Amino acid sequence: MRNLITDPAWTYEDLGAPLPDDRHAVSVCLPTWDSVVDYEEGRDKVVKRLRCGYPRFFRHPAVGRLFAAASEQLAVDSERVVLFPHRAAAQRALRFVEKRTGAAARVVSYDGLQALIVPEAVYAVAMEYWRYTGEVVSSRQALDVLEGGGLWKYDSSELRQRVAGFGDYDAEDVFLYESGMSGVFSVFRAVTSLLPGRKTLQLDFPYVDVLKIQNHFGTGAVFLNDATGESFDEALKRIRDGEFAVVFCEVPSNPLLRTVDLARVSAACKEGGVPLAVDDTICSVLNVDVAQYADIVTTSLTKWISGKGDVMAGGVQLVKTSRFYGDLRAFFDDDCPEGCRLYAADAAVLDENSKGFRERMQPVNEAGEAIADFLVSHPAVDQVWYPKLSTTENYEVLRRENGGFGGLISFTIKNSKRSAKVFDSLQLSKGPSLGTEFSLACPYTLLAHYDELDWAGGCGVPSHLIRLSVGTEGSEILISKLEEALSEA
Repeated sequence: MRNLITDPAWTYEDLGAPLPDDRHAVSVCLPTWDSVVDYEEGRDKVVKRLRCGYPRFFRHPAVGRLFAAASEQLAVDSERVVLFPHRAAAQRALRFVEKRTGAAARVVSYDGLQALIVPEAVYAVAMEYWRYTGEVVSSRQALDVLEGGGLWKYDSSELRQRVAGFGDYDAEDVFLYESGMSGVFSVFRAVTSLLPGRKTLQLDFPYVDVLKIQNHFGTGAVFLNDATGESFDEALKRIRDGEFAVVFCEVPSNPLLRTVDLARVSAACKEGGVPLAVDDTICSVLNVDVAQYADIVTTSLTKWISGKGDVMAGGVQLVKTSRFYGDLRAFFDDDCPEGCRLYAADAAVLDENSKGFRERMQPVNEAGEAIADFLVSHPAVDQVWYPKLSTTENYEVLRRENGGFGGLISFTIKNSKRSAKVFDSLQLSKGPSLGTEFSLACPYTLLAHYDELDWAGGCGVPSHLIRLSVGTEGSEILISKLEEALSEA
């Protein structure tokens, strides 16, 4: 197996390789600026070389084979099949398709999974549900069905206890989901059911599909890109007036690494009787304590807590002191039986990976801070986004006693036309995702917002932004590689 810490995947020959070198990898090598553009354009010269991809956006080969097998058995007259891990998700997907298209669909059982059967013309809409909500069938789950072993069980109690311990939660208040986005979607469903008919509020620039969930499900969202100044004061007033069903924010945000004034938001939410949902993925629960202000916390366990890049998972943590705790606990006990919707084989892998979480984060924190300092002082670099540099006073309120600033950094270079040259020559693994023990770079805006670059630019997220997820290679090695790449600027 290729060791991406010492032998990164960064050349054109690596295009399409799984990151890590594992059949269940959740990232894929897109080593050049042009390969990212070609991927977004759906060009065969890139798409046909992909051996895997981020599972919500790319059907794993095993999942594709399982879809094909289900279609052969269940579909008739130009129908297609989309598989889901449980009936509730399939029924939600059915309602989503019927509402969006008016087309008739049906759900049937299939080898322990649930099959949504739709007309071929609306298959893409069904896959939008798969992407937005993250209620996906994993590659391990698909292989167990294809190979005839059947679906198996796993006692996740020790895993829940460990995840709870990272953030000082009770294990009974930790719920494990198929993906980080599945956890976010469950929170959205939970809080909007408490205050139906109201819009949601998104503070600061969010991860792309967090906003799409709010816009496609429920009654719509109000989006405040810059949570400062008079517009922030106005948003706080609207929160205090009880206008919203929930307030969402990511602390820090992705990819601008900004931290909202969570204390002021929390105070307004308490006054207005509005739940506050906070995602702590970007810097990890070891660095920030958001539960002191939030009612409910989401985390992509795929990222730093797993650290290996070979399993998808999401976590939802309930805050016992929240006024909404009783209602939320009732929802999640029903929505996530025994505290875990994560497939057994994935839970077993996450269980093992998570044991090294604390050990991994210390060198990541140290290298992240050193690299941010290096980039700020480099003459070719224009802007750097990092919690140490962006809205630092708000971050420090949340920073744990022994916490750092994390390992995610975004930057641009002064001569934007040389961005592709810098990226192409960077001798680090390149592809989507973050939080792996090996460093991982990508032109984030192109990957996440290719169809809305002007909108993203208007929100202060430049199309030539490069995002770096710092691994455990060590700051000296990483700075040397960055310095060499920046010579192209």
